[in-house]
Amino acid sequence: MENKEKGRWDKVAIILQPVGGLLTALAVGALGFFGSNFLAERQAMETESRERMQATEARVRLYSELMSKREEAESSLRKDMFKSIIDSFLKPKSASLEEKVLNLELLAYNFHESLNLEPLFIHLKKQITLSKDSGKQAYLDWLNKVAREIARKQLLILEGAGKKFDRTIDLKALRKTPGGTVLEECTLTVDKIERHFRIIVLEADSETKEIKVRLEIRTDKEGVEETERNEAEFWVGFFDFPMIDNTRLSHDQRCAIVLDEFSKSSAKITVVYFPGSYASLKEKPYYEEVRQHLLPD
Repeated sequence: MENKEKGRWDKVAIILQPVGGLLTALAVGALGFFGSNFLAERQAMETESRERMQATEARVRLYSELMSKREEAESSLRKDMFKSIIDSFLKPKSASLEEKVLNLELLAYNFHESLNLEPLFIHLKKQITLSKDSGKQAYLDWLNKVAREIARKQLLILEGAGKKFDRTIDLKALRKTPGGTVLEECTLTVDKIERHFRIIVLEADSETKEIKVRLEIRTDKEGVEETERNEAEFWVGFFDFPMIDNTRLSHDQRCAIVLDEFSKSSAKITVVYFPGSYASLKEKPYYEEVRQHLLPD
C-alpha cells in the first residue's frame, strides 16, 4: 500500500517538475517584459520632459533676447528724443513758442517719472508771459493743461500704492481770514502706519494760480507717549508734481499736495500719502530707515 502511495507521488513529481520549470520561465519572461516596458516608458517620459524643458528654455531665451533688443531700441529712441527736445530749450532762438510748448509736452509725457520738469515749466511760462505773441494766453492754457495731466497720471499711480483725500478751498473766505483757513483734518493708514493730516491754507495768488499752505502731520506710535510731528510750509501750483515735489516722512514714506483746480472763487487740492519707493527722485536713505527695513520689529 505504501509502495502504491509512493509511486503515485513520484508520478506527480515527474509531471509537475517540467510544469514548475515552465512557470518559472514564464515568470522570468513576464518580469523581463514588463520591466523592459516600464524602463522604456520611463525613459520616454524623461526624454519628453527634457525636450519640453529645453523647448521652454529656448522660448524664454528667445523672449529675453527680444525684450532686451526692444529695450535697447526704446532706450536709443528715448535718448535721441530727449537730446532733440533739450536742444530746443538750449537754443531758444531756433524754436517758436508753439514748438517749445509742444516739445515740453513730449518731454513731460515721456520723462515725467524720472525728471524734475518744474523749472522748465516755470521758465517757459515766463517766456510766454513776457512775449508779445497775440496767442500767448492759448499757450499758457496749453501749458497748464499739460501740467495738470501729468499730475493726474502720477496721482493715479500713487493712489494705487497709497491713500489720498480731496479738499476744496473757498478763496473768497480765505481773503477775509488773515490767519488762514483750516481745512477738515483726515487720518490715513499706509503699510500699517497711521498718520493724521492737518492743512492750513495761508494765502492764494490769483495771478500765478498758486496757494501757500502749512502741512502738519502727526504720527502716534504704539506704546510710546511721544508723538512724531512733521510740519512744512510751501507754495503749491500746477507745476508741482507729486512724485517729485513731496514731503519726506519716517519709515521711507512720502506725502504730497497736488493742485487740481484754481478759479476766482475756489481751488481744489488732493493730498496723497504713499510709500517712498514710488518717489521719482531716489534720496539717500537714513541709517535708521535701513535698520528698520533689515531688522523689523
